[in-house]
Amino acid sequence: MNEVDRRTIESGIPGIILMENAAHRVVELLVDKFSPLSARRIVVVCGRGNNGGDGFAIARQLWTRFRPKSIHVILTAPPVDLNRDGGANFKMLQACGCPNIIPGPLGTIPPDARFADIVIDAVLGTGVNGAAQGVPLDAIRLINTQFPLAKVVAVDVPSGISSDTGDLPGEFVRADYTVTFTAYKVGQMMSPAADQMGELHLGAIGTPPEMIEKDPAIGLGLVTPGFVAPLFAPRVRESNKGLYGHVLVIAGSRGKTGAASMTGLAALRAGAGLVTVATAASGIGAIAAHTPELMTAPLPETEAGTLAAHCYEIILTLAQKKTIVVIGPGLGIHPETISVVQRLYRSLDIISVIDADGLNSMVGSDWTGPGSPRILTPHPGEMARINGKTTEQVQHDRLSAARDFATSRKVHLVLKGNRTLIADPKGGVLVNPTGTPAMATGGTGDILTGLTAGLLAQFHGDEAQITQAVASAVYLHGLAGEIGAREVGEQPLIATDLLRFLPNAIGTLVGRTLHGVI
Repeated sequence: MNEVDRRTIESGIPGIILMENAAHRVVELLVDKFSPLSARRIVVVCGRGNNGGDGFAIARQLWTRFRPKSIHVILTAPPVDLNRDGGANFKMLQACGCPNIIPGPLGTIPPDARFADIVIDAVLGTGVNGAAQGVPLDAIRLINTQFPLAKVVAVDVPSGISSDTGDLPGEFVRADYTVTFTAYKVGQMMSPAADQMGELHLGAIGTPPEMIEKDPAIGLGLVTPGFVAPLFAPRVRESNKGLYGHVLVIAGSRGKTGAASMTGLAALRAGAGLVTVATAASGIGAIAAHTPELMTAPLPETEAGTLAAHCYEIILTLAQKKTIVVIGPGLGIHPETISVVQRLYRSLDIISVIDADGLNSMVGSDWTGPGSPRILTPHPGEMARINGKTTEQVQHDRLSAARDFATSRKVHLVLKGNRTLIADPKGGVLVNPTGTPAMATGGTGDILTGLTAGLLAQFHGDEAQITQAVASAVYLHGLAGEIGAREVGEQPLIATDLLRFLPNAIGTLVGRTLHGVI
């Protein structure tokens, strides 16, 4: 963002105009959430940098436009220490006659300021590294403890939170709302910091969108409704099931037929034209009875009810003329089954989605395939196993874990969890903003695998479209979970409820596009 701001200024838009526009975006949120502002008691706490300059501009706009019941502007540093644009906005604030400007260094605040019902946090912005210390830390503590009646609105990022990572390095402002500018920051999208933004809003301040969208140096993006919606355009009138792909699901074992059924059903719900589930012969009846729309193929099984070694040749035949193959849900990890999975991974020249026991079977194996795309969908524990790390190491730096594995193994990788990451073989990573703790229940991973395969069956023209299909499956999976949790509650939600609410999730995309609020 520092580089984007620099290039924006070089293109002819002065920094002080960007600051003014940022202030407008914050004031717009205040109008929307807290009108009438004339009845409000407001405190604006301003640091010495650009974030403080935003705060001065916000205070000026509030005073000149709305005349709040009371307004206090608290500086954390002497006016002589302000930077150029911040200093200019401070002088304008003085010139407009705003009352109760309390110059730094930060000291005792007036007793009447403590009755504020809105506090604006404009202390620290982007670029903060490490824990806040000194005066900024004192300001953070002041905001968090001295205004018991107030809602807190953070400017760009809550002070004390690093905008560059998802870590929480020290004490930070507990924001109810955050208004950020131009684009979301890494720290606003990655957990645990992402959960500390309050209600997060994005505002444009004048940077041309193409300055970001066309920058090849930016390898991290956010999955948005506008990215997903094109996959759900109306189908052509002359449609038939052959146009929308045929998914082969290799899944299930004795006692785990549900994983195969849910994966296959999810692929159908995602729009695949045909789905065949190939599983141990003893499970065929249960799958067919559960979902009659699925075709089935019985496979020889071990004494444990898992796929026997000589299934390999049968599956090669089944895979002919299929569009997508899924390998893994509920397969088990019998040695013969592991052998089948590893041979299929290395030889099937077809787009393949590998999940669950498909991934577990590949631990310590050669990840070289025939060239067709591979999509891996591990949760953190599976990611740790296939990567030779601990779960804690994976979770500590999820971004590097996903990106490094995807680029080194030349795969598409979906690292599941809070803010699921979708990494591609060239190093690009997308962050998914949807999902809910209600989805922490058995089978939701199988649903995601099926949705992924179903969308890939229809959209797999090139690497970019594969990424779009995979990311769209993740987004809709989480959105259906959110809708379901609102309808039935967090604890009662079960995996198949995601398919129940999938039409609602798709409807929000094609009926109306959501902007600006996560």
